[in-house]
Amino acid sequence: MSDDYRAGPDHSGPAFFADPVVRAEQVRKTFDGHEVLRGISLSVTRGELVSIIGPSGCGKSTFLRCLNFLEIPDGGAVAIADVAITRAGGRWTRADEDAAHRLRAHVGMVFQSFNLFPHRTVLDNVMLAPMRVKRLPAETARAEALALLDKVGLSAIAARYPDTLSGGQQQRAAIARALAMRPDVMLYDEPTSALDPELAEEVLSVMRALDEDGMTQIVVTHDMRFARAASDRVVFMEGGEIVEIDDPDILYVSPQDVRTRRFLRSVL
Repeated sequence: MSDDYRAGPDHSGPAFFADPVVRAEQVRKTFDGHEVLRGISLSVTRGELVSIIGPSGCGKSTFLRCLNFLEIPDGGAVAIADVAITRAGGRWTRADEDAAHRLRAHVGMVFQSFNLFPHRTVLDNVMLAPMRVKRLPAETARAEALALLDKVGLSAIAARYPDTLSGGQQQRAAIARALAMRPDVMLYDEPTSALDPELAEEVLSVMRALDEDGMTQIVVTHDMRFARAASDRVVFMEGGEIVEIDDPDILYVSPQDVRTRRFLRSVL
């Protein structure tokens, strides 16, 4: 990736010039002959909260998973923090996987399903990765985990097991677990889609607080209200392409592309 990278002539607002933490350039992915991602380029500045919206099946989640190489792109380049990986087809090698492992160390990922270990307490779930991966001493990991649980409003139930928690509490615990690895970027794949509105609001309030703290966040969401209220920019995707990127108040009120207007009319 060149130092003067831009996301392309149609997606080159001020944020593309200042301290990008995430850069994707011409990311492509094909499944069974179907091109799911058709050359996605996006740059996210440190401290931004960017929401990705669009119809089901447009490639939003695939793109998010390509950013941390849970899906291996067929082509293009991704850089997060100080790790850059370029794909031009060909076999995925051990050296590629080593680079992906270094890149993932900068990324926290939160899924639609909470993926907590059911046989471990909330506190243990948050402590586990820092102890295993970063070799933190137990007392250090415990202190940091308790501070994170306090941040997400769960310190009072640190000793409980996941199956005793509400869905909103489990998702907040999953966010604390991801934060325990001290990531540069948080990625969320439909983090509230399995929750009713009241529980979803618990999770969204944590994400807003992280935004205020300066955490870089990329959110794939169907929650149009959150995307407009909380995002610094909103990305609209359709058919495996980025159609439009803008400030949420501009995009929601005066979208430039007919496809964006059609989508927003259908969901708002």
